Amino acid sequence: MPGPITILRNIVFLIAFYGGCFPLIGWAGLAALLELPGASAGVQRWSEWHEWCVRNLLGIRIEVQGEVPGGGKLVASKHESFFEAIHLPALLEKPVPFAKAELWKIPGWGPAAGRWGAVAVHREQGAKMLRKMIADGKAFAADGRVLAIFPEGSRIPHGSEPQLQAGFAGLYKMLGVPVIPMAVNSGPLYHRFWKRSGTITICFGEEIPPGLPRADVEARVRAAINVLN
Repeated sequence: MPGPITILRNIVFLIAFYGGCFPLIGWAGLAALLELPGASAGVQRWSEWHEWCVRNLLGIRIEVQGEVPGGGKLVASKHESFFEAIHLPALLEKPVPFAKAELWKIPGWGPAAGRWGAVAVHREQGAKMLRKMIADGKAFAADGRVLAIFPEGSRIPHGSEPQLQAGFAGLYKMLGVPVIPMAVNSGPLYHRFWKRSGTITICFGEEIPPGLPRADVEARVRAAINVLN
């Protein structure tokens, strides 16, 4: 059982963060549905509000190592908790996530994500949906947006190093853009119900050029996103 300070921090965090979520995401979703300005700004403010709450209420420091990538690249990130998923807009310059299509059904979030810019990943990929996903990704990259994906799929316990999902190599090949691995060690602090203070480190690895054989790119990405284990 955590100490009283940790419990108090978590209670205040839950009230503050989720209290801010409803107006921010609600406004972003409404603005997207009504085609009003401000939908993208609502998503950005939501991510920045989360960062403020994490730093100031939970007492978690966020340390970034390496060069934050610019547009036209694919960031392949370790996924240990919801932290890195929520933190992406605050960390990168308006990133385009490859996200499960089911998330588009969430009220508010779905329309807001569509206006922000995201690529829907369907669990049962038909040829038509795969072509659309690749076309959307290429269009965003050509527009100078940075793409983001969690190549391991779902959240992974800290210290685990599973094989990458089979679709990552195909996506890498068809998009034809450089890959920037991103390691993160959020699991021990943020994954559990009682979040603890400490330091979450985000480490960007060396750029991996397009056109490498599948085995090479998978090995390089897998090694780089696990350097903080």
